[in-house]
Amino acid sequence: MLSTELADLKAYMADNPGAVIEDVARERKVTPRTVLEALPDSMVQFGAGEFAAAMQDIAEWGEVTLIVHTEDAIFEFTGAIPKGEVGRGYFNLMQPKGLHGHLRHERCAAIAFVERPFMGKTSAFIAFINSAGGIMFKVFVGRDDTRALRGDQLRRFHALADRLAPRMG
Repeated sequence: MLSTELADLKAYMADNPGAVIEDVARERKVTPRTVLEALPDSMVQFGAGEFAAAMQDIAEWGEVTLIVHTEDAIFEFTGAIPKGEVGRGYFNLMQPKGLHGHLRHERCAAIAFVERPFMGKTSAFIAFINSAGGIMFKVFVGRDDTRALRGDQLRRFHALADRLAPRMG
């Protein structure tokens, strides 16, 4: 990416921090990771792909929303993320109903902790980023009955970000 294109993307994201990451990536012909990196520094922290550590922590948060955004669909699951364990090359979500499956944890190259405005409200999510710069999935901090971010989960989100993606400086 040329420095002028990067500067333009950074300016765009500063003016439109609530833009849909995947849409911007597609329109600009860049990876979703590049779009996340273009957000103002105050809105995003990056850490290494400590997939299992992040997922085990999230499993203790209670009801969250997990989103998988592909070119063809946006899947949303709201509920508790089950505990998981690594086995046979996958991170296996260990429950028979609700959200379950097998995740290619070794493809997780980075984790982004994002806190930004979206559709008129503050949002906070963790993006699991694969080695190609795509977003594997996102886990959003839940909301209470007033549609505000749950304070207990936001504290867990910040603590996990500080542990896995500490700010330098």
